[in-house]
Amino acid sequence: MNSPTSTHPSMATDTAISTYFAQVYKWMTVALGLTTLIAWYVSNSATISSFLSLRPTLLFGLIIVELGLVVYLAARVHKMSYVGAVTAFLAYAALNGVTLSWIFLEYTTASIFQVFLVTTGMYAATSLFGYTTKRDLSGLGSFLFMALIGLIIGGLVNFWLASPMIDWIFTFGGIIIFAGLSAYDHQKLKQIAVSGGPESMAIYGALDLYLDFINLFLLLLRVMGSRD
Repeated sequence: MNSPTSTHPSMATDTAISTYFAQVYKWMTVALGLTTLIAWYVSNSATISSFLSLRPTLLFGLIIVELGLVVYLAARVHKMSYVGAVTAFLAYAALNGVTLSWIFLEYTTASIFQVFLVTTGMYAATSLFGYTTKRDLSGLGSFLFMALIGLIIGGLVNFWLASPMIDWIFTFGGIIIFAGLSAYDHQKLKQIAVSGGPESMAIYGALDLYLDFINLFLLLLRVMGSRD
């Protein structure tokens, strides 16, 4: 008699995918909540806000540490223990909350909430497409990654040029790029779920989706946010 797995291999695959994504979305949600909570707390603490505003070098250092941590986590998460990966991911999310606390000072709370809802809807649509499409998006992913590198370099150049037109072009370009990456990453993570791997790979997936969501939110906030 055939086992249920051999009779219905697609059921085993679907179970692996759903189990993996449940873990991914759990930790992504926890990280987003932690980032939001810390950003709100820092922005509402006059002591901490003034301490950071008077020490731009410290804030710049925190951003460098943050970038180093996310690069390290993305490169090494598959070799880390599950507890170590979770700890590093949540540390990054907490640090991100500190460096993003400025949004609660610059934008109204109502507009932040509205943009969050718009981001959630847009992210859900692109994610669903990436999750359900039968089309191979690997070529799209490579193109979007190169476009993102170009966007970063162009943004650094425009830091000195200070051209509002270029700035807006890059903002809308970034929205398109991260919307596309949301679809691509969901398809990529489905493949990871099927191929298996260490438990810490759920944190790799959570980090990928967290970065897509955060960047999409920040870009949409620039377009739609109402400043205080």
